[in-house]
Amino acid sequence: MDRAGKEELVSTLNSVFAKAGVVVVAHYSGLTVANMQKLRKEMKAAGASVKVAKNRLVKIALGGTDVASISGLMKGPTIFAYSADPVAAAKVAVDFAKTNDKLVILGGAMGTTALNVDGVKALATMPSLDELRAKLVGLIQAPATKIAQLSTAPAAKLARVFGAYAKRDEAA
Repeated sequence: MDRAGKEELVSTLNSVFAKAGVVVVAHYSGLTVANMQKLRKEMKAAGASVKVAKNRLVKIALGGTDVASISGLMKGPTIFAYSADPVAAAKVAVDFAKTNDKLVILGGAMGTTALNVDGVKALATMPSLDELRAKLVGLIQAPATKIAQLSTAPAAKLARVFGAYAKRDEAA
């Protein structure tokens, strides 16, 4: 790669790190091409991305970003996964690492907060942004549903009472 290509890669990575909600760093030594493609596919489905780049270029790109704390993790064959959603990349990486022991999570960063391996795993157990939105909408709709049930309940009770009296009169 020539100097202009490296400069372009560094600027691209810098913008990626500036916009990322979370960055997860892992060793990938021993992963097959098929496993790597599977990981990329799972990340893409979750709204995250995976990149492999030279550690020296990544360290340069990390300068001046919130996630600069991960530069110490960039040793050996590393990949980094990132997403705007603070949970997506961590969730996919941890799930993939459970089924494939060749992917070893080293740590990560969420904003200015550095995460160790346990921090990334804890982040992966949290619900995603879409799940939280769904729960919030459910909680907001619940009172309206209860009010609708209460307003129709007295009419239904009256109908059952009248039906019972009608059946009683018919039987007599």
